[in-house]
Amino acid sequence: MLYLDIPLLSLLIWTPLIGGVLLLFIDQKNDQLIKISGFTISTVTLFISIVLLINFDTSQYLLQFNEKHIWIYNLDINYHLAVDGFSLLFILLTTTVTSLIILFNFSESRQQNNKYIALFLILEGLLLGVFCAFDSILFYIFFEAMLIPLFLIIGIWGGPNRVYATIKFFIYTLLGSVLMLVALLYLSFKANSFYILDYYNLVLSLDTQILIFLAFLIAFGIKVPMWPVHTWLPDAHVEAPSSGSVILAAVLLKVGGYGMIRFLLPITPDAGFYLNNFLIPLSLVAIIYISFVAIAQQDMKKLIAYSSIAHMGFVTLGIFLVFNTIGQAQDIQNISHIGLQGAIMQMLSHGLISAGLFICIGIIYSRTKSRMIDDQSGIGQVMPVFSALMMFFLLANSGLPGTSGFVGEFMVLIAAIKNNIMYAVLASTTLVLAASYSLWLGKRVLFGEVNNDNVGSMKILRFDEFWPLLILAILVILIGIKPDLLLNISEESSMNMIKIITNKY
Repeated sequence: MLYLDIPLLSLLIWTPLIGGVLLLFIDQKNDQLIKISGFTISTVTLFISIVLLINFDTSQYLLQFNEKHIWIYNLDINYHLAVDGFSLLFILLTTTVTSLIILFNFSESRQQNNKYIALFLILEGLLLGVFCAFDSILFYIFFEAMLIPLFLIIGIWGGPNRVYATIKFFIYTLLGSVLMLVALLYLSFKANSFYILDYYNLVLSLDTQILIFLAFLIAFGIKVPMWPVHTWLPDAHVEAPSSGSVILAAVLLKVGGYGMIRFLLPITPDAGFYLNNFLIPLSLVAIIYISFVAIAQQDMKKLIAYSSIAHMGFVTLGIFLVFNTIGQAQDIQNISHIGLQGAIMQMLSHGLISAGLFICIGIIYSRTKSRMIDDQSGIGQVMPVFSALMMFFLLANSGLPGTSGFVGEFMVLIAAIKNNIMYAVLASTTLVLAASYSLWLGKRVLFGEVNNDNVGSMKILRFDEFWPLLILAILVILIGIKPDLLLNISEESSMNMIKIITNKY
């Protein structure tokens, strides 16, 4: 295999990290060179992730592409990178979205553009590190460090209330991170190792599991974000530049779901089973209540931000339903496997759809200088191609069959039906609610008469606006028609995770 002699994972992580740092040294007046260099670096990173995909063995759940080097000898902390089916999917999402973000910025001119693109590349490298790290300290460092570039992106290039949004974002995430660090240190002392998979073999009392579970739940729940620790996200989205909103919604929120799968499920299953009557209602509140909040919004960005919280509620529902596997028959275990796969599919789908929607809103804002729904009307008359693409993403956001938005929600609903019919009834309301706010937004913004001079003078899509939207739309359709392309990658890892949980009972 191609990867045997090449440290592909290190190459994957350090290419955007080093490339981003080098970009800082290019004179900001040389704007074209900055953009070409940034796009080249992100494209090379995407190519490396595709090489990983080609050489990945989907028939096994074991870690692949292992790289392990002693980092801090006295403490037995290692530079340990590897991937499984879960990691690879999020790596592909990260590299794809980042490349499209940098392409989307190709024609834009802004102050300190070298620093702006460099921060996105550095953020990409740190995110990839999170998904590849299997030493808990290394994971924590990547997990914490990824907040810095996003903090700077929002804080420097954000809207008028960017300081408030960034401080709120920082405080929320810092609180969760401190608790996670304490939990990781406790587990490492118990296991006498910082290797994450060694934590899976620990036998912990229920009281200990509950404390560790709550620490991880707060840390990753803030990232998702779960209700009621979600309030930082709408503020961050509103103040962030368009590209910042894209990376935030498409990838950063998925770190929370990934962390839950990697840590909560295998390490603290008894606590999850014990607390499930509390956890599942939290997901249902996010799905139903936040959907109503989305309907009430007048700012397009806020509407899609609340929509993201509601859709991520499906993710946590699929993950938490796995805890009901404990002590159950084989058929329930199989259903839980469907729910877990559905949660993963929902994360990937939401990453693509939300990226498309935030790019669309960014295009509208760049022309009308307003995100208010009331300020837009009749865009379909002046930009028909753009309107068709935006309407497509809105339909996909509402779970239209044939799009990726339908697959994940359908799989989670199947798991919910088999566990508790009431869970399924309540969760299925999203099919109506998501359609309500998505179609309402499309009707108000795209249809009707042109009532704004800025709308009337809107120009057709540039190539760097059209191609990211088209590529995202193709991926949404492709995954919607052929979901096995992704589900097969994580199939064995999901089955193994269910086995780990059931064997601990």
